[in-house]
Amino acid sequence: MSGLVVTLLVVFAVAGLLRWWRPTWYWLTFGATFAALRVLVRYSSVMDACRLTVPPSRWRMALARFANRPISQPRVPRLLRLRPTRTGLVLRLKLCPGQDAFDVAAATDRLRHSFVMYRVMSQEVRSGVVELRMTGYDVLKRVQMPSKVDRASMRVPVALREDGSVHYRDYRAVPHALTIGATESGKSVYLRNLVAELAKLDVALAGIDCKQGVELFPLARRFSALADNSDTAADLLDALVSRMGGVYQLIRAEQRIAADVPDAEIAADIWDLPDDLRPTPVVVVVDEVAELALVASKDEEKRRDRCVTALVRLSQLGRAAGIYLEICGQRFGSELGKGITMLRAQLTGRTAHRVNDESSANMAFGDIAPDAALAAIHIPPDRPGVAIAGDSTGGWSRIRAPHISLRQVVNVCNRYAHLTPDLPELAPFRPALPHSAKAPAPAVETAPTTV
Repeated sequence: MSGLVVTLLVVFAVAGLLRWWRPTWYWLTFGATFAALRVLVRYSSVMDACRLTVPPSRWRMALARFANRPISQPRVPRLLRLRPTRTGLVLRLKLCPGQDAFDVAAATDRLRHSFVMYRVMSQEVRSGVVELRMTGYDVLKRVQMPSKVDRASMRVPVALREDGSVHYRDYRAVPHALTIGATESGKSVYLRNLVAELAKLDVALAGIDCKQGVELFPLARRFSALADNSDTAADLLDALVSRMGGVYQLIRAEQRIAADVPDAEIAADIWDLPDDLRPTPVVVVVDEVAELALVASKDEEKRRDRCVTALVRLSQLGRAAGIYLEICGQRFGSELGKGITMLRAQLTGRTAHRVNDESSANMAFGDIAPDAALAAIHIPPDRPGVAIAGDSTGGWSRIRAPHISLRQVVNVCNRYAHLTPDLPELAPFRPALPHSAKAPAPAVETAPTTV
């Protein structure tokens, strides 16, 4: 008997330690089993208490009266599938006639309390079928990315969503994006994760860092072009516009529009070209975009118009040429001058970290998802890195990028420096390095100095 008691104490101690130290392991070993049992045992009563039932159909009531039997109980949505994940449970429900997906969405908070889960989210899979994604713990408190993620061409994982799934930055689907956030909101950490993942791909990186290069110049070995002031940035953007025109000429030369050419082989962008002719895609990272738009004299106003005009042209025409924009800043409103709202309209992806006022959140989500703007305002200051990610469809989710230091990103960029392409249009803006960037640098090498 004493041995059984000791065993139980050890099991409880291990469970408590895992719950505090490795919540994912705790969930996979103990939490998922207990949560699944709670759902299966309480399912009917919880659905009834949350008003997710419908009265029995007329033919059932008529059959009960004809057979002199008790009238059947109200019907609950049929549980089609219960699947445990590394962060929670996924329930797929078949709705009863007369029920709507909005009924389930409105009851998610009541379901969360009833099933003793951390968060419950509802999503309509198809007509009459709803999926409930439940998380058993706060996955954004200590972000741990899955060891296996679905990487693809121009699609990189950058953060973890509140439902436990991975948030991807897919440049083929969302070519241009805007990221805003106040100081110390985690915007730089999000950008580091993005650059660290892009460094592993066959892609050219062009950076504009008007804070004298403190954010991007330590990563210079993986960048094909860098600018640390507004004047150089204007020249770099003009060079990218020139490259875009050259790529379009290549696409036109390879379109091969003839009667015997299948529709799928007609080239309309660089991804329709053969591999040996496809130009290297370019991701343009702009840190603190407001520095490109602020002016203090007539000469600076001319430079500003050059920068904004080039950015608008790249956002409107750059996708087919394989040029993608990643715009970052603290604010992005009409007070930055003419052309800014036109540029913002082309930035499909929106990510907002903690902001200081409602107007800053509305700059990102006011025109697509007002409730997302409200969520961005309520991000607590003690959770740096938490952000609201949305797009033009109006959908949004809460995400958090894993913490990564500048030293770690430098090591990644040094390790993959041999992937840095030499683009003729961007050669004048190649950062000066102590030695050739083509040789892979050791992982512990110090960051390069620039002149």
